[in-house]
Amino acid sequence: MKVLYCSSEAVPFAASGGLGDVAGSLPAALCEEGVEVRVVMPLYGQTKEKYADQLEYVTNFNVLLGWRTQYCGVFKLEKDGVVYYFLDNEYYFKRNGLYGHYDDGERFAFFSKAILELLVNIDFEPDIIHTNDWQTALVNLYINVFYRHMPKFYNIKTVFTIHNIAYQGQYGLDINDAVLGIPREYVHQLEYENCANFMKAAIENADKVTTVSPTYAQEILDPWFSHGLDPLLRERQGKLWGILNGIDYVGYNPKEDKLIVKNYHADAFVKGKAACKADLREIFGLEENDRPIAAVVSRLVEHKGFDLVKNVAEQLVSEGYQLVVLGTGEAQYEDFFSYMAYKYPGQVGVKLAFIPALARKIYAGSDIFIMPSKSEPCGLSQMIALRYGTVPVVRETGGLKDSVKDSQDGIGNGFTFANYDSRELYDCCMRALAGYQDKEGWKQLVKRAMKSDCSWKVSAKEYIRMYENCLQLW
Repeated sequence: MKVLYCSSEAVPFAASGGLGDVAGSLPAALCEEGVEVRVVMPLYGQTKEKYADQLEYVTNFNVLLGWRTQYCGVFKLEKDGVVYYFLDNEYYFKRNGLYGHYDDGERFAFFSKAILELLVNIDFEPDIIHTNDWQTALVNLYINVFYRHMPKFYNIKTVFTIHNIAYQGQYGLDINDAVLGIPREYVHQLEYENCANFMKAAIENADKVTTVSPTYAQEILDPWFSHGLDPLLRERQGKLWGILNGIDYVGYNPKEDKLIVKNYHADAFVKGKAACKADLREIFGLEENDRPIAAVVSRLVEHKGFDLVKNVAEQLVSEGYQLVVLGTGEAQYEDFFSYMAYKYPGQVGVKLAFIPALARKIYAGSDIFIMPSKSEPCGLSQMIALRYGTVPVVRETGGLKDSVKDSQDGIGNGFTFANYDSRELYDCCMRALAGYQDKEGWKQLVKRAMKSDCSWKVSAKEYIRMYENCLQLW
């Protein structure tokens, strides 16, 4: 089986969030299972500068985009058995930051069209083109409108993954005449609620639509989660799959992690966790005592549940928690946690920054990880916490619900609550505190957490099953 995996970002070349983590890990996991995967992404200026000596020139061609013709160069390199193609156009991609530019619609329309022109110009015939989020969504429309008549494209199936349905690629309808060039008889596949909606076009045209967790696949059929696309998704529910993301078990491995002070593993973690906890307390100036450390590593925004955390944080400290916070975000939450650190010195430590190396120390040194998101398509932080034996407290939504099971029955790997309610978060944290105070029971819970399998190997097998199902379609 051959797959062309299309993404606007991928670790380590360029990334801004979860999509980059997925695109940097899933293709390699699929290759290990025998799938030939090649990845295509833009050649951003930062990537070109950093990897210049490793990039191999392949070819170049022109891309017709509306009334304009744009140059596209192709470079490649191989990493972890995966061939990566980088599409070069400095006008579109040599900029500061990956997204947020005034012409993002044009930039990623170019990228989507260039992906298909790439296949015209190289000797690679995929069975499946797998696109991700709105930045590559137009591939699914362009292939059906402009390329199906070519023999190379007759039998290619298309898969589209929704990583976060909140970002759909919505523009005024005039973008079609100015940029996209979709013939009038096909414009209805792009139009949604009087806008051009790139994600809508992908949902209409892809053979399979996937999301990054089974629960999220069900949630986006509900208006509360769908950002307006639920009617469309319900009509096409038969081609919707939910596959839980994984994490990189080589990169996130407490047994070999050089960023933590003492390594440990699931069958011998007590001394290692204790050393990492002492190191974390020293970094944040926390008192040495028998309190559990509850951690937050996140963007500090309401969407991540911080209005709930704000309501209960002082109670948690008064009841026996220490609190560590790492992240940046909305001023109201940055100010609140700064206030908490000032009011409770030695019990609350806060760093308003994004520091990956420190995040790793927090995952290793904390006892409990708090993640009460309003919605969470998949979430990676709870999986990293499990890997490092830090017990998650999460709300039952999206991938949080799929990866963390409540430990009340003695077989779960964390603590969960259902409703978006600060009292329920508080009660859940109190159950976690009671669990922590049962030292022998807590050791068993930490061990179960560390033995949870959130690896890409599990997810890759499910993607292969979905691909095989897709290839059986006429």
